[in-house]
Amino acid sequence: MNDDQAEQTPIKDRKFVEALSRGLDVLRAFSQGSVVMGNQDIARITGLPKPTVSRMTYTLTKLGYLSYSPQLEKYQLDSGVLALGYAYVSNLRVRQLAKPYLDEFARNTNTSVGLTCRDRLSMIYVENCRPAEVTSLRMDVGVRLPLATTAAGRAYLAALKEEERKHVMSALAARNPETWPELEAQLEQAFADYAQYGFCLSLGDWDRNVNAAGVALHLQDGTIMALTCGAPTYLVSEEKVKNQLAHQLAILARDIERLGV
Repeated sequence: MNDDQAEQTPIKDRKFVEALSRGLDVLRAFSQGSVVMGNQDIARITGLPKPTVSRMTYTLTKLGYLSYSPQLEKYQLDSGVLALGYAYVSNLRVRQLAKPYLDEFARNTNTSVGLTCRDRLSMIYVENCRPAEVTSLRMDVGVRLPLATTAAGRAYLAALKEEERKHVMSALAARNPETWPELEAQLEQAFADYAQYGFCLSLGDWDRNVNAAGVALHLQDGTIMALTCGAPTYLVSEEKVKNQLAHQLAILARDIERLGV
């Protein structure tokens, strides 16, 4: 079961279009697997029957969301998906207003700083700024981060209302049954940090070579996003993240919120 399936619950709604849902699951599979995949690969990731996947990939190819390679007998995402993603990012007002602040923060702190939003059990970069010196932590727009082990994901979870957080935590537990006790303990510590200090940390938890901090960003329409800053451990120590960068990131979040986004 993939992370998308883990969060889904049976939907008994006559307005819900099952075929559309399955088509979108096929597109999402390309963020979970290889760049190029066959119907069998997609069926394994989505849990959908192979005949259903075959119909979906055929339709999505006709619509310009997938392209098919006869030589490889496999599919990859096509420009239709890029157009949708670009339309979302380019119209995201908070991204436009926050970018100068992110650029300045990255220059002043010599870290990679990003704006992220949640997609099921992942956080996705919608903006990333970094100085030229930080060449080993490049996070392009669209890059996914795991929700449970990254500072951005932890900050997002910490900012959720308790009922919604419990729902997401249950999905994470189902997705990570073997490692869940350790993950749950790390998350509870992150929530305690957030309650006390206003930020969360990931000190080698996502990548043992990366130290990072995360802060929730509350938009006026009720949407929650997350800011994160990080750098390789050889550039930024745990102490610097805890005692300096995380506090600066929290101030940055409040500055962006005051823009009225």
